[in-house]
Amino acid sequence: MNVYILVVDDEPDVEALFRQQFRRDLRAGRFQMEFAPSAPDALKRAAEVREPSLILILSDINMPGMSGLDMLPKVRAERPDVPVIMITAYGDAETRRKAIERGAVALLTKPIDFGLLRQEIDTRLEQAA
Repeated sequence: MNVYILVVDDEPDVEALFRQQFRRDLRAGRFQMEFAPSAPDALKRAAEVREPSLILILSDINMPGMSGLDMLPKVRAERPDVPVIMITAYGDAETRRKAIERGAVALLTKPIDFGLLRQEIDTRLEQAA
């Protein structure tokens, strides 16, 4: 299967963290991970790529310039087929409401529960198969 997950976060250490957490999956070729340092970069990438198949976008909410919440309706308009999970340090009810209203399928709070995230990814992989 040739699928990938796009991770959007302005923090440079996020890529290393995700690659470490999913190293076995990446090595086994279950999926690929791509990283975008900003919402505009993520929008460009999501619009361009059709192969390998984009199955999930994970995006931080608080980023300089365009926030993840601002990006959300734009990416959903461009790629309605791709679920988006928002990640935030602030899991308050208002942030959750805004994320869901704008099209997120879920909101994860930091520190990320990678067990829960792995379940979400496994679900997306099953749906893509």
